[in-house]
Amino acid sequence: MKLNGKVAVVTGGAMGNGLGIVKVFLKYGADVIIIDYSDKLQDTLNLFKNYNVIGYKADIRDKEKIKDIVMDIINKKGKIDILVNNAGIAKLQSFVDMSDDIRDKHFDININGTWNITQLVVPYMIERKYGKIINLSSVTGPMVADTGEVAYATTKAALLGFTKSLAIELVRDNINVNAIMPGYIMTPMVEGIANDSDPKNPQSVIEGIAKGIPMGRLGTIEELGELTAFLASDESSYITGQGIVIDGGSTLPETKSVGI
Repeated sequence: MKLNGKVAVVTGGAMGNGLGIVKVFLKYGADVIIIDYSDKLQDTLNLFKNYNVIGYKADIRDKEKIKDIVMDIINKKGKIDILVNNAGIAKLQSFVDMSDDIRDKHFDININGTWNITQLVVPYMIERKYGKIINLSSVTGPMVADTGEVAYATTKAALLGFTKSLAIELVRDNINVNAIMPGYIMTPMVEGIANDSDPKNPQSVIEGIAKGIPMGRLGTIEELGELTAFLASDESSYITGQGIVIDGGSTLPETKSVGI
């Protein structure tokens, strides 16, 4: 119960990686607040109705709405110990063909949305001289990239810079700021990418991805949740400003045909 008594906010917690994080946080005793714009939020809340979890349907781009939610959480819980910035989007499209709207949506959700809620939560962490902030970056952008990922990769690389800069700014306030850099985790987002790549046979895309990973499979949302729980716990008290890769070894091979 390493998160027992901790209050954790997870954005995008209704499905995918966020759902895995919520599952594991609850397993370790945290009180979890989900902020998500998806219509699946209520289904997720029903799934965990016997646990200490509440939810708010909101778009993290709406700073005034998020401000009201943060105030409500503080009024109800008295604190926010952990913030997981998981909400994000990925839309494959070539750079030449990408519309400004799709570009701006990546920037507004993946970067500005993370900025919004973090800026609203941090003062309460500073006041208590305690906090854990975990940002979901990616290996895509900081380390690797594929065709069609320019907008997504740019925002995920930016989140790593955001993590490092914020970590040094908050280190004297006993606030740890770290990033998780997933490779391929089996999520609805990955399923969507597979469908965009080959609408007629998306499963073949998933199988192709798995063949390129040394472990021979995609990660699970629960595995990502366990890493997040570690960074959210006091077990990671001497770690800050880091990007932790969880990718089944996919970024290891110098030549992709070797060792796979």
